[in-house]
Amino acid sequence: MGPHPAVAAIRLAVRRVLHDVLTPTTPESVPPGGREPLVLVACSGGADSMALASALAFEAPRLGIRAGGVTVDHGLQHGSDLRAAEVASRLAAFDLDPVEALTVTVGRDGGPEAAARDARYAALDAAAERHGAVAVLLGHTRDDQAETVLLGLARGSGTRSLAGMAVTSGVGGRYRRPFLGLDRQTARKACMVQSLPVWDDPHNADPAYTRSRVRHEALPVLEKALGKGVIEALARTAQLSRDDADALDDWAATVEPSVRDDSGALETAKLYALPPAVRRRVLRRAVISAGSPAGSLFARHIEEVDRLITGWRGQGAINLPGRVAVRRQGGRLVLRQG
Repeated sequence: MGPHPAVAAIRLAVRRVLHDVLTPTTPESVPPGGREPLVLVACSGGADSMALASALAFEAPRLGIRAGGVTVDHGLQHGSDLRAAEVASRLAAFDLDPVEALTVTVGRDGGPEAAARDARYAALDAAAERHGAVAVLLGHTRDDQAETVLLGLARGSGTRSLAGMAVTSGVGGRYRRPFLGLDRQTARKACMVQSLPVWDDPHNADPAYTRSRVRHEALPVLEKALGKGVIEALARTAQLSRDDADALDDWAATVEPSVRDDSGALETAKLYALPPAVRRRVLRRAVISAGSPAGSLFARHIEEVDRLITGWRGQGAINLPGRVAVRRQGGRLVLRQG
């Protein structure tokens, strides 16, 4: 008798990603010293990441891949250090090696959710570098993707926000999300049939957090009003939006040199001739290059800069995050930081 359908589904999803890891396409994805490649799983102890850890532990040895695990203690709850130690112990019980419990300090920039995410990814990046891992697996599911699309829609940040999370992201394609095509219930069922203990983070049910309100209030209302299938439709929207956004980003990167003069300044007349979607991407790239943090830039910021080209009436400089100022001067855009 084969494994339970839920277990089979998560193992298949992980197997596909591991096969992709074994076919490196960038120098960063080639393991050092010719050793067997190492793949880490980021595990919070919740159902999604526990199911992912168990599937990685099962599949990796069969493909000649070393498998390790990392859990991150954000220090935001009483006893979080004990919880992290417990999760690390469970990862070690899967025969994952290396296993680490990392403690991070969460700042305040961008709000509590964004600050925790930034601290977590910084810790995971450092762990991957330290151990020479070719990939870090993350347990985001189709439900998480649907929530991300709704959050992007609410921010009004354009196609890229609607694109949600990528299956592969990070430097050299470090981060992989095998479960974006699977629902949260499949992961939970896989844990149940394998008798894997899981921990439900109370923050996931705390209405103080925006994502929690989307999960427990907004999505149920949408499903009640529109019927089942909303989550699948939102996840499909993410993929379609990602395809469009990738194509437009490539177009913007290709055309950017042609709208700069010999000194590298952006020429407003040439920018004006571009399609708006491409022009705004060129502007965003330029603003980020000037020192504005990508995570702090929203559509309204780029729209204000765009008006220096499309609605020029002699207005003054546009001040952007990262102390970047943009002004129009002599038919060119001047970007300065500080």
